[in-house]
Amino acid sequence: MPPTLASLVHHSALKLTVRAGEERLDAPVRWAHASELADPVPYMEGGELLLITALKLDAEDPDAMRRYVKRLAGAGVVGLGFAVGVHYPDIPRALLDAATDAGLPLIEVPRRTPFLAISKAVSAAIAAEQYRAVTAGFAAQRELTKQALNGGPEGLLLALAGQVDGWAALYDASGAVVAAAPEWANRRAARVTADVERLRERPAPASSVVAGAEDRVELHSLGTGRRPRAALAVGTESTLGTAERYAVHSAIALLTLTTERSRSLHAAEQRIGAAVLRMLLAGEPDHARTVAGELYGGLLDAPFRLVVAQVASASAARVRAGAEDNGDANGAADTGPNAASAAVRAAVADASGNGDPLAGLVDVVEAAAARSGEALLVVPYGERLVLLVVDGGAGVRACAEYAAALEAGRGATGREATASGEEGELVMGLSAPAGPIAAATAYKQAEQALSVARRRGRALVEHEELAAGSVLPLLADDAVRAFADGLLRALHEHDATGRGDLVASLRAWLSRHGQWDAAAADLGVHRHTLRYRMRRVEEILGRSLDDPDVRMELWLSLKATSTASD
Repeated sequence: MPPTLASLVHHSALKLTVRAGEERLDAPVRWAHASELADPVPYMEGGELLLITALKLDAEDPDAMRRYVKRLAGAGVVGLGFAVGVHYPDIPRALLDAATDAGLPLIEVPRRTPFLAISKAVSAAIAAEQYRAVTAGFAAQRELTKQALNGGPEGLLLALAGQVDGWAALYDASGAVVAAAPEWANRRAARVTADVERLRERPAPASSVVAGAEDRVELHSLGTGRRPRAALAVGTESTLGTAERYAVHSAIALLTLTTERSRSLHAAEQRIGAAVLRMLLAGEPDHARTVAGELYGGLLDAPFRLVVAQVASASAARVRAGAEDNGDANGAADTGPNAASAAVRAAVADASGNGDPLAGLVDVVEAAAARSGEALLVVPYGERLVLLVVDGGAGVRACAEYAAALEAGRGATGREATASGEEGELVMGLSAPAGPIAAATAYKQAEQALSVARRRGRALVEHEELAAGSVLPLLADDAVRAFADGLLRALHEHDATGRGDLVASLRAWLSRHGQWDAAAADLGVHRHTLRYRMRRVEEILGRSLDDPDVRMELWLSLKATSTASD
């Protein structure tokens, strides 16, 4: 620890005597400074032992001394050393009483002890303390490095907690606790999760201090990039000393190195994952399993799902209203089991700010899979991102949470903005459960779900949802409407001349499944009139109404044009 007034008083060579303020001798001394100014306060920083001979002081004036001592104490001066036998044979009573009343330690310096000797003693003690701190810091660095190599991040945290006499915790990119030491620290680490999430919003490197009722917690971001990849929390009862600070800085460096090394390994694993995915899609599950080995082999032993994610372009058509008018109950919501957690919402906000929603999705899903111990395959696939996740596992739930947070964010800006097809909106398609043999089918399912998600303005659509709704909202596509308009244009032009209502007659006949009497009754005409009109439809279109494909195309065209007019 740094030198204190008590250690100076007990210094045998200095022969100092305490005359007042004995109860405050444990105050640390930052420096010893001699000054004969009547007001040295402007030159004080706090923590000094001020040495005087009272050359320019009216040391026998009680009022002057009370003001003098009060200003010294207010400036943070920890003690006053008075040299006797120079200008005064003893410490004046006015100064002694003022120091006693203010509780400021007053130390008598004998004539044979020069102020320089006191300054040297303080300087030597500070240097010795700094040397001890540096030595302890190097020892801590060696111990932390050893634990990091042998025990990984968990071993490093345990060693760090011992070094600072407190606790330490590691958080992942989403703000969730990955590990904490000692074991009882998990609960305390969870209490500062919100503060860790706020730290993630600041460019790395960043740090903050959280003062609680039980301890003082320092938070530090980890990673060399702009976006923190992890965070370290260190909790202690008081402010860290120099040696403890060295230990924390060493831990930050080691954890950052571990994080960056993990990124390199992750890139290599991703290349293996890409090869596994290509083999699965090529219908070679046995070869894929061989390449996957222990890294991804467990993922192929149980049902999995494929997620295809893509950033939608500005030209993507989104007709959310069509799905909602059809009673689509599968839209993303911000409540329920898939409601986005605060960490996921923060990840979405961060990804939106960086313009990289795919990276945000990867961070959230990887963090969820790591916490649950699940295998995960993430592969960039052209402009898309493909994820192979355990069916019913944390990865699927993380995708749903991320989608819910995206939907909530889009809803906050208004439905019109979402339906307009803004650039940079993330959409995802989720396949049905599958195995290695059916991987190609699962990919096609995820692509189909992705297409529907893009069309409907949804963040996530599961393939199982596609058959649960109606096909009619899909007719809102501009290409479908153009086909319908072209197919029915000749009939509309005929009706515009006033020579018969062929379009209405066709709709009635098709809706009655070709039953002449029922359709004629709906129109209020004779069935022979309806037969004549249907022959005219065939003549104008050049198509036979006996062909079921023609009837289907005409019915869907009528529905598409009626949807457009609505």
